Amino acid sequence: MFDRIGGEVAVDRLVEAFYDNMDSLPEARTIRAMHGPDLTEIRKVFKRYLTEWTGGPKLYSPEKGHPRLRQRHMPFPIDNAARDAWMACMTKALDETLGDTGERRELEFNIKKLADWMRNTA
Repeated sequence: MFDRIGGEVAVDRLVEAFYDNMDSLPEARTIRAMHGPDLTEIRKVFKRYLTEWTGGPKLYSPEKGHPRLRQRHMPFPIDNAARDAWMACMTKALDETLGDTGERRELEFNIKKLADWMRNTA
């Protein structure tokens, strides 16, 4: 997937658009509040994670170890509304940055499964 979507450049654009959407979409206020005021570091971490998750170079695990995403996100209440807000930011970012409809749909489908799994609050 990493190579099919355009590699590092595509992942960088996607993550930048995602966090820009988190800053600008009214429905993302709740999830934006879960982050610190400066998103610089989390943008870098998410780029490394997405690079590896999509099949690119291992940039995340050598530094952070196993992702353990659910465990790392347990301090934050992630319910259906938070998942939906996160997905709204991601879907918009995918639409803005990935031109190939098939690749965009496949990536969105897989990301949505991940977002569903991250819920930790009824």
